[in-house]
Formats: sequence, structure tokens, C-alpha cells
Amino acid sequence: MTAKIRDAVIVITGASSGIGRATALECARRGASVVVSGRRHSALNELARQCEDEGGGAIAVPADVNDPEAMKHLAREAVDRFGRIDVWFNNAAVTVAGYFDEVPEDVYRQVIETNLFGVINGTRAALPYFREQGRGTLINHSSVIGKFGTSKFSAYSTSKAGIIGFSESLRQEMRGTGIDVCVVLPAAIDTPIYNQAANFSGLTVKPVDPIYPASQVARAVCSLIERPRPQVYVGATGKLVSLIREVAPYALTDRLIGRTWEQDHFTARPADRHGGNVFEPDANHQTVSGGWPSSQPSRTPYLLAGLATVILPAIVLWRRSNGARGS
Repeated sequence: MTAKIRDAVIVITGASSGIGRATALECARRGASVVVSGRRHSALNELARQCEDEGGGAIAVPADVNDPEAMKHLAREAVDRFGRIDVWFNNAAVTVAGYFDEVPEDVYRQVIETNLFGVINGTRAALPYFREQGRGTLINHSSVIGKFGTSKFSAYSTSKAGIIGFSESLRQEMRGTGIDVCVVLPAAIDTPIYNQAANFSGLTVKPVDPIYPASQVARAVCSLIERPRPQVYVGATGKLVSLIREVAPYALTDRLIGRTWEQDHFTARPADRHGGNVFEPDANHQTVSGGWPSSQPSRTPYLLAGLATVILPAIVLWRRSNGARGS
């Protein structure tokens, strides 16, 4: 179902900073009414004022996605204020860096619960209103990391892979209801999530080059609102890696992703072990950007492009040859 952003009512979780904040501002510029939610009251109130200054309607509803009742309250507040919900963007996320057996169990579990069950809780809150209306667009924020995983981010990868599987199943269940289920899959984005990450790696965490601005994800979300599709990638690098992962031998892609990607994710600067914003919000990072330059030299895209150029045609020819022999 296609929709206009102008005059749409859009609920956004995890709106205090990063992609959620960028999306709220982009939707407000286009004339939408936004309901911004997150754990940081002051950041949300400031964002709501900025959205109104941009020309959209806005209210701030503090809520934790881990609390199902808080998500239901968020939905009721949206409907009480604006009369309906057209779009629900499940965006809230946290992350932790470190090898699996070095990350404390409670931190590991909380990352998965926030990212995956936060999406589930938000969906449970939105669906009754979508069903009553006979329409609605659900947009779930996953990641290219949910497609192939990376070393030292297994909790985040697990949660994002779960979002993809959940969305695929829900999309099938919603056929014929007028309810669209979409997934946005960003690559490395310049947001504060890396500054806020729980970190047990002993190193300083940074996004993998090339780094894309959060505004690019916001525009992708707007495109899904106007023309819903099952999945949209943001950043060519992530899409290319996902494609290679599907067709190339695992021994090759494990080496590429596990070594090259991990090297790009960390700097040599030591970092203290800490829990980041996994359990409590971080008041120090309330911006769209995490301060990461959106264009940095990196060998990763060139390695990926070279691998695709050499490997993909060879695999296609090999499969065609085997298919011809078997026929």
C-alpha cells in the first residue's frame, strides 16, 4: 500500500539520537506528524520542538522498548493525540563489542532483548490499530550484520538476524490485510551507537569504512513509507557483502569478513571495559551524528569489489556447467 508522508502519523522508537532522530526530522520536514520515543526525556522534548520547527506535528513519549506495557502506552498516546497510526518504525537498538565468551551474560542477553524483543513489543502495540484501520506500515530496523554476522558483535548480529526472520514471517501472515512489513538494512552509519556501545574488547570501537550519514537511512525509511517493499539496503558495501556471502564459499567469506571487517571495526587505542548504554541511557550523546567522517579511505570496498569481479562470474559459470551436466 502506498502512502504520502505529508499528514501521516509516524511513531519512531529509539528517536533520542542517530537514525531515529534523523528520521523524525526528515519526516517532519515532509509534513508528517511524528511521535518520538526513547529513554531520554530531555532529548525527546528537544527533538519534538525541532520537528515542530521543521513544520511537522510532534509529541514526545518516553518509553523503553523492553517494556510491553510502555509500548502499548506509546501507541495509545499516538492515537489519542493524532487519531491514528500510519507508520510504526521499530528503530531502537543497543550493541556490545567483544568476543562471545568475554561479554557478560546479562549484557549479552540485554542487547538481544532490546533489539529483537523491542521490535516484537513495538509490533504487538501497533498491530491492533493497524488491523482496526485496515492498513498500516511497519518498518523494522535490522542491519547488514543480520545477513552475515561479524566477529566480536555476535549479540548484535543475532538480534538483527532475528529481526529479519521475524519480519519475513510476519509479512506472510499480513498478506491481504493492508498491512505492510518492511525491513531496512543499513551498512555502517555515522551515529552515536559506537560511542554508546558496551565494550569488552579492550579496543576502541568505530564504524567500518565506508561510513554513510544517518540522513541516508532516513531517506530510505521515507521511501518505504511512500512505497513499501520487503527489504531496502542502505550503503552499497553492505549489499555487496551480503550478495557475496550468499554465493561464495564460506571459507573465503569467513576469512574476508572475519579478518578485514574486524580490523576496520577497531582501533589500536585501548578502551576500558564498560556496559555503555545497554541498561541505562547515555545523556552524553543526543545527536544524529556520532562524529564519524562520512568518507574515509578504506581497503574494504576495493577488496569486496575485486572479490565480486573475480568470484561471482566464476560461480555462475560453475553452477551453469553443473546444471548442464545434470540435465
